[in-house]
Amino acid sequence: MTSILRGGFIRHEVALDLPAERKFAKQWRLARSARSDHPGSLFHIDQSRLTKLVNDKDLGHLREFGGVGKVASTLETDVSAGIRGDPDDVSRRQDAFGVNSYKKPPAKGFFHFVFEAFKDLMIMIHLVCAGLSLGFGIKENGVKEGWYDGGSIFAAVFLVIAVSAVSNYRHNRQFEKLSRVCANILIDVIRKGRRQRVSMFDIVVGDVVCLKIGDQVPADGLFSDGHSLQVDESSMTGESDHVEVNRNENPFLFSGTKVADGYAQMLVTSVGMNTTWGEMMSTISRDNSEQTPLQARLNKLTSSIGKVGLAVAFLVLVVLLIRYFTGNTQDENGNREYVAGQTTGDDIMNSVVGIIMVVETPVGLPLAVILTLAYSMKRMMADQAMVRKLSACETMGSATTICTDKTGSLTMNQMKVTKFWVGQDTLAENAYSSASKYVLDLIQDGVALNTTGSVYRPSSRSEYEFSGSPTEKAILSWAVSQLTMDMEETKKGCEVIRVEPFNSQKKRSGVLTKKSVDDTVHVHWKGAAEMVLAMCSSFYDGSGIEKDLDGDERMRFEQIIEGMAASSLRCIAFAHKQVSEESTKEREGKKIQEDSLTLLGLVGIKDPCRPGVKSAVQACQDAGVNIKMITGDNIFTAKAIAAECGILRPGDDASNGAIVEGAEFRSYTPEERLERVETIQVMARSSPFDKLLMVQCLKQKGHAVAVTGDGSNDAPALKEADIGLSMGIQGTEVAKESSDIVILDDNFASVVTVLRWGRCVYTNIQKFIQFQLTVNIAALVINFVAAVSSGDVPLTAVQLLWVNLIMDTLGALALATERPTRELMEKSPVGRTEPLITNVMWRNVAAQATYQMAVLLTLQFKGESIFGVDEAVKQTLIFNAFVLCQVFNEFNARKLEKKNVFEGIHKNKLFLGIILVTVVLQVVMVEFLKRFADAERLSWGQWGACIGIAAAYWPIAWVVKCLPVPDTPIFSYVGFKSKKLVGKIVRREQ
Repeated sequence: MTSILRGGFIRHEVALDLPAERKFAKQWRLARSARSDHPGSLFHIDQSRLTKLVNDKDLGHLREFGGVGKVASTLETDVSAGIRGDPDDVSRRQDAFGVNSYKKPPAKGFFHFVFEAFKDLMIMIHLVCAGLSLGFGIKENGVKEGWYDGGSIFAAVFLVIAVSAVSNYRHNRQFEKLSRVCANILIDVIRKGRRQRVSMFDIVVGDVVCLKIGDQVPADGLFSDGHSLQVDESSMTGESDHVEVNRNENPFLFSGTKVADGYAQMLVTSVGMNTTWGEMMSTISRDNSEQTPLQARLNKLTSSIGKVGLAVAFLVLVVLLIRYFTGNTQDENGNREYVAGQTTGDDIMNSVVGIIMVVETPVGLPLAVILTLAYSMKRMMADQAMVRKLSACETMGSATTICTDKTGSLTMNQMKVTKFWVGQDTLAENAYSSASKYVLDLIQDGVALNTTGSVYRPSSRSEYEFSGSPTEKAILSWAVSQLTMDMEETKKGCEVIRVEPFNSQKKRSGVLTKKSVDDTVHVHWKGAAEMVLAMCSSFYDGSGIEKDLDGDERMRFEQIIEGMAASSLRCIAFAHKQVSEESTKEREGKKIQEDSLTLLGLVGIKDPCRPGVKSAVQACQDAGVNIKMITGDNIFTAKAIAAECGILRPGDDASNGAIVEGAEFRSYTPEERLERVETIQVMARSSPFDKLLMVQCLKQKGHAVAVTGDGSNDAPALKEADIGLSMGIQGTEVAKESSDIVILDDNFASVVTVLRWGRCVYTNIQKFIQFQLTVNIAALVINFVAAVSSGDVPLTAVQLLWVNLIMDTLGALALATERPTRELMEKSPVGRTEPLITNVMWRNVAAQATYQMAVLLTLQFKGESIFGVDEAVKQTLIFNAFVLCQVFNEFNARKLEKKNVFEGIHKNKLFLGIILVTVVLQVVMVEFLKRFADAERLSWGQWGACIGIAAAYWPIAWVVKCLPVPDTPIFSYVGFKSKKLVGKIVRREQ
């Protein structure tokens, strides 16, 4: 006995002398022999004619050709069993008709990012000044000696450009890779009689593709079988109305469209660049330069710091120029640099260029965001979360409420039928012989005919393979093993007249069939137990006797359903009714009859909670994040699962508003919903609209809402939420495209991981802001005070560029790669209107910057006498101490509030590596690159002094962190508003 899939279901065929594979191979050879009159062609039809058949949507042309069946035979496809699907067959079809991918615009190369780095204003200024310095230097001192100053600046600038370009190039490559992962959709196809999942890129012409609600159509093709198929073609036509697709009137399906309702099988006729969608997508370049809200805020912060820096730099420039032209500056020999009427134009220009080059303020906040987002996205992928939209990384850190599904997220999605009731009698497993055979046969019919799942068994010795949704697979497995159901025999004896597919709103599916043995017409319904029960007016007892379903009997069934639900079982009911052929004709074009049915039986399906889900829920609650469960199950099942997962506390029930049904929530007035939405912990029997309504209410109350969803109808809620989380296994393509992050393993614990990473991203950015503000404030004040008082600035252009490299790139990389820590989940969520720069950060910045300014200005004015050195060595001491202060400050920035800045440092090898590289390069700069860095070699004692100066801040920082800070943002005390400059710096974007 072998099995092939026909019409979405399995048909068993007797083949005692041939295994399934050999029989299929024989049919394949017969089909290929039909090509003997076309010896030079691979197939009897070329791609242009296939494309024209579908693109023209000309039904007459298709019928003239011979219909879908003729197209299939021409493509050597069995519409029931699909193609052979071995590597040779797939390769042959790809050679003849192409692969299912489209040409993409060339990716941005490395030199594109080099060119972008050159566009930076400060880089351009340095390049111009370096060129002038090089020219004047060579003219004045000759090539051998004159190239040092300008050449050093060129080398430093190119180093900064190279590091920036490499960082951006790697970031872009990572997003290109993510784009390919997002596009790699798994598609159900039938090959060699077996339903299997393959990558969308592996679809070939001739494949039979199985489509269901929420799927994206992966190629152009023709409808071959199915029911009630509605397709959303808005991506192609812009029209929002759904298009009905069927065999007789409109069998044309197009790549890129989405299945809105029903199910079908499609014969693929065009793939890749031969489809309209492929042609369109090949002209669209994915924009990897998406700017997140945090990046936008930091750009404003960078702009504000830059304006302050430029203002200070301009003042320094004016002071230095005034001092120069008034003769108050001296060269290294003690002579006045400018003497009116005596100093040459070249000397003046050379001096002015030198002044301009040291007037700079380095700013690199946006790079820190790029690095931390890129790093976190890579790590999140390893933690089963694929980020589709960058902004979700940071927004998730502010989430205050997570609305989660039950099935698959909180539970394992491994369903099994554990209870079976016929009438009001429960039947033990493997003991169904006591029940009426007539009733069991009707249930078998209901299972076999009213399903989108399938059963496959390669041979009589093989295990059965079941496909479909988890609920469908559980019911099919139960029916085959316990009821000895033979789906093929049942299908053979019946003709399906009409189908009403299951969807999340109706929560039931129905089928109208006609038996060939006696021409009787039957209605079968299957779905949520209480909903199917409401459609019934009678029931069969265990003996097969039909009884009226009066008030008392109905109450007993409701109690049975509630009892199973209270045991965390999903309750499914089967109902049936035999109808006359005349009534069927009268109802043609109308819905299948939904009343006066007879209840056949009930099954209870167990879906155990995931291990660790209770601790994951507890972790969210400890972090101040409220968890709400929104499920389509009835209120008793929902309550049991929520209590088991820890979402409901003891005493929480419908009486205190913690549990509500979707219908009740919808019936509230807008004011009542807003009043009660925060109290609700569980919503049962909810529709996608109820989920959307809850998200809208929570957002109106000021919450940052994350929502999980897997169905097509969840798309509005996923889009409305601040963070949409779709399920990677059970989620439809519509849901995934509407989401910001895809949870690859459908596990709620992975949602908690995303929350932890979101907070980590936000905190890492704050660490870098604190680090960079300290450097900026210290550098600006030191340069300004030194320029005004002595007419000199402590740091040269090359030294400033080196500090810029340490602060922007290496510092960002070191602090952006901190992994999530336990204390992140011990804080409350960051509110939407809280400052990006907190009072704690201002306290740390003030103390650190003040210390650096005090020490370095002391060195500037008293360094020569304190150390007994000349001016050149003093300047090197200032440069060295300043750089080492930043190295030690990076350790302080690791922990904004905790006193122990070394906690967990051994886990961040990259941080330690960057610190080591920075120190080594600093030693090389000072000791070996004298001409390049404009520095003097230092003695061991001087190195010890610099290290001591830098290290002294560790104990100072420990003391500073003991100082309390108010909760109210500091600038609110002095009346600054968000419209003013400081407000722009410290207030987060609404």
